[in-house]
Parts: sequence; structure tokens; C-alpha cells
Amino acid sequence: MATFVLRLISPRPTFALDASSEEREIMARHAAHWQPYLDAGQMVVWGPIMGDAGSWGLTVIEADDKDEQELHSFAEADPAVTTGTATLEFGRMLTGVVRGR
Repeated sequence: MATFVLRLISPRPTFALDASSEEREIMARHAAHWQPYLDAGQMVVWGPIMGDAGSWGLTVIEADDKDEQELHSFAEADPAVTTGTATLEFGRMLTGVVRGR
């Protein structure tokens, strides 16, 4: 089992606080897009982060090593990415320790 980390970079630092109605609709589609990973129990943590540099999204997913390309393709098909609302950074943890394991 591998652990993958995705960082969704918003279009501006205040995005989580002042998204337009159109952006909120896109983000609702973004949430629905990731629902299969949540339903499958693969989503370790998922949600918006507010930091000193502004807001961004964090996703941590556990998946089989062989599923890395599939996960990468799925992430690139995220409506937040395909609409240009956000950009994505994709990484694989070299070692992942998840609580309860």
C-alpha cells in the first residue's frame, strides 16, 4: 500500500473565504469527483487548509502501488483542475505512517 499526497493550489490566497458562486459550484463538483475514494475508505484526510500564504487543498490517499498512474489521471480530471480554477501538485510519500496501523 502506498500513500499519495495531493495539493490543490487555489487561484488566490483568499479563495476559501471569498469564492464566487461559480467557483463554489466548481468546488462542489470537485468534492463529488473525489467521493469514490472516500466511499472506498482510501481517503486518509481531505479538505481545505488555511495557512500564512493563503488557502489550498490537501488530499492524502492510500492506494496500491500499481494504481499510481490511475490516481494521477483521476486527479488531473478533477473539475477544479480541468476548469482552470486550481492547479495540482501530486506526490508519493516515501514512507507513510497512518494512525491505527
